[in-house]
Amino acid sequence: MSDTNPPTQILDSLEVSERTLLLKLARQALEDGVCGRPMSPLNLNVLSPRLRQPGASFVTLTSHGELRGCIGALEASQPLVEDVRQHAVAAALEDFRFPPVHPEELPFIKIEISRLTTPELLEYRDAEDLLRQLRPGVDGVVLMDGLRRATFLPQVWEKVPEPEIFLGMLCRKMGAPTEVWRKMKLTVLTYQVEEFHE
Repeated sequence: MSDTNPPTQILDSLEVSERTLLLKLARQALEDGVCGRPMSPLNLNVLSPRLRQPGASFVTLTSHGELRGCIGALEASQPLVEDVRQHAVAAALEDFRFPPVHPEELPFIKIEISRLTTPELLEYRDAEDLLRQLRPGVDGVVLMDGLRRATFLPQVWEKVPEPEIFLGMLCRKMGAPTEVWRKMKLTVLTYQVEEFHE
């Protein structure tokens, strides 16, 4: 393994009460958005510092165990709680892979929140070195080629544990041929997540 590989970042884990509140607020935002209501105003001053601080998150929606939408941000640009609320609505209404969630689906939708560390550049020599450095089940991966970019959360490893297939699927998500990661040097970033769900 290359000694330039960034160490795993440690998130200051959220308290159970903070996770519970984020899930509750995500659910409220999801229901408001799907039902065409404006998002309820939020008083940040009554929230814990960790929820008020800038944070990057992905919100994943599933229905009957199947993916129903997933949208997020890789960089922190707003308070974590607002990031989660906005992505809950966007995952329901703006994921181009799926039709918008309808109100009658809401009882069957489950929410999963992933709170991200800051993505770090992964230095690697070639395709084989990249395979050696990836940590299935630990790292979320971002591939970048010019203006094209795609990411898989660490949870994707549960369904795609083979690094070669994982990278091929990520290339396809980016809009590139599945083998492009072998044939040219892409920009690769990795990050970790704190995941919790309903």
